[in-house]
Amino acid sequence: MKANKQARLPLERTKDPEIRQNTRGLLLHTARSTPKECQMPEPPPTDHIVGQLDVGIRRAVEVFQKHDIETFESCEGGRGHSYPEPTVAFYGGPGAGWSAISVCLTYGLPVQSLRRVWDVLDTNDVIGPHWEITFRERLY
Repeated sequence: MKANKQARLPLERTKDPEIRQNTRGLLLHTARSTPKECQMPEPPPTDHIVGQLDVGIRRAVEVFQKHDIETFESCEGGRGHSYPEPTVAFYGGPGAGWSAISVCLTYGLPVQSLRRVWDVLDTNDVIGPHWEITFRERLY
């Protein structure tokens, strides 16, 4: 008995995860991240001024605050900044992340990822959790 053989297309293996270091620890970047060749070139990050909101993340923070999402940290990302990509960190319970991502999608913000984060301090104390949303590009 002959088995029916269908023509199979060769499958390409997805890229292995890439680990990048930032000031908050290691971040895993998977194949789901935007490929470098698809990204539009961005201008260099603005100068970081302590106590002031970065220009490239201001729009997201203002939208979050308008919808009573309690942000505590934000960064437009890039060299010399706290995060490699534009990020907003915020407080809230298990449903807060889903509310925040709903707001982002409603306003057309280019969300890259939603994370629930627990930080480990130098003293091995675990604090958190809190939420982080990262964006594919700065929001001017």
